[in-house]
Amino acid sequence: MGRFAPLLPELILSIGGTILMMVAAFTGRRGSSVTSWLAVGLLLAATVALIGAPSHAGPIFDGFVGADLFASFGKAIIFPAAAVAIIAAHGWFERGTEHASEYAVLIVFSAVGMSVMVSATSLVALYVGLELTSLASYVLAAYRRTDERSAEAGLKYFVLGALASGILLYGISLLYGFTGTMSFTGLAAAFGRGAPTLGLLFGLVFVLAGLAFKISAVPFHMWTPDVYEGAPTPVTAFFASAPKAAAVLLATRLCVEGLGPATDAWRQIVIFAALASIFLGAVAAWGQTNIKRLLAYSSINNVGFALIGLAAAGSAGASAVLFYMAVYVVMTLGAFLCVLWMRNSDGQPVEEIATLSGLAQTRPGFAAAIAIFMFSLAGIPPLFGFWPKLVVFRAAIASGYISLAVAGILGTVVGAYYYLKIIKVMYMDEPAEPYARIRQPVQGALILLAAVLVSPLGYLLIGPLGSLTDKAAGSLF
Repeated sequence: MGRFAPLLPELILSIGGTILMMVAAFTGRRGSSVTSWLAVGLLLAATVALIGAPSHAGPIFDGFVGADLFASFGKAIIFPAAAVAIIAAHGWFERGTEHASEYAVLIVFSAVGMSVMVSATSLVALYVGLELTSLASYVLAAYRRTDERSAEAGLKYFVLGALASGILLYGISLLYGFTGTMSFTGLAAAFGRGAPTLGLLFGLVFVLAGLAFKISAVPFHMWTPDVYEGAPTPVTAFFASAPKAAAVLLATRLCVEGLGPATDAWRQIVIFAALASIFLGAVAAWGQTNIKRLLAYSSINNVGFALIGLAAAGSAGASAVLFYMAVYVVMTLGAFLCVLWMRNSDGQPVEEIATLSGLAQTRPGFAAAIAIFMFSLAGIPPLFGFWPKLVVFRAAIASGYISLAVAGILGTVVGAYYYLKIIKVMYMDEPAEPYARIRQPVQGALILLAAVLVSPLGYLLIGPLGSLTDKAAGSLF
């Protein structure tokens, strides 16, 4: 049993998810509430199980997955984010739309896939984790079968996701063909023998292209605005948080641990993707009128900043990525929880930014929460969202990439426009039709908690969180 101790969170979710699937099959829609809260309990139990998880066990099961602090840190981000997505959906789908028990089950199994992703130390585990997450995500995107936008989002995500998986598999086959190994340590040894061959470089490029799709980095971002807009809002909140964090951490582990000796080769790709994501995410959001599409471009923009930390490489760069993603998930979930509360007087969800007009006069507390998340996403001090950007810029400068940090700072200034536009609409425009009052105390508490964490009070976490990310990044080296 000791051999399976590092996999206790995955065992809890896998066994619990299977039992929940049986419960969902027998109770149907009547049991959706019970299933949802049981799923939340499973995810929180898996998070608690991380406390006693080994922090330096290294690769286990013949190098298939790793049990280290890096993986545990990633899971500590993923599991609570998945739980929040279930809680948000429970309140949202009750408004006259279908909400069956399998929604929570899909989230649980997706969390298992993401857990494998952040723990992967071989190309096989990498692919298995990605596909387990993706298969659940395709169904979640098309969850509202009677909604044309949701069906379209699911179809687009499935077709483009299948293409990305094919590209990723081709890259994996090239790396295996030219190295004879699937493990990250074996890949590092092969790349460390000298200048990489053309076949190895092609394999590296294809694998990174497949991963770029999963994190919606430019130029593989094309699915993000349409899927984020069309999918049910709780699902969009999930896509923008947990799977994105898992994919970024997977890319970090692969580049640092598996492709470390080839840093000069993959760093060029990462720098291009980082700058392209920052500026496209900043500029393309300017003309958006739908807040979910705007947050989709914000997500692309923020991935670019995280990739600056990856481009810095080394322990400091990996630590910067971990710090950035931890704060990003809180900011994004807070913003989407606020979007879930945007409902007209009939209780129907609305997504147009224009409906926020004059919100500060009709719902000052709600407007203040949205303003905190928007300022934080923009990286404007003294909000806590400023600090992660500073951390990745410092990592880039320490690695000698001053021009990359300067370009990132310019991207921050450009992107601030569309966040400030929302603030202007809420605080300076004439009031629009007031939103319906939402009585969901759990969601309200989550919004308040997220707002406090990204407010200036969040600076109290700099020391503990920075120390933890340093240790987690150090476990890769």
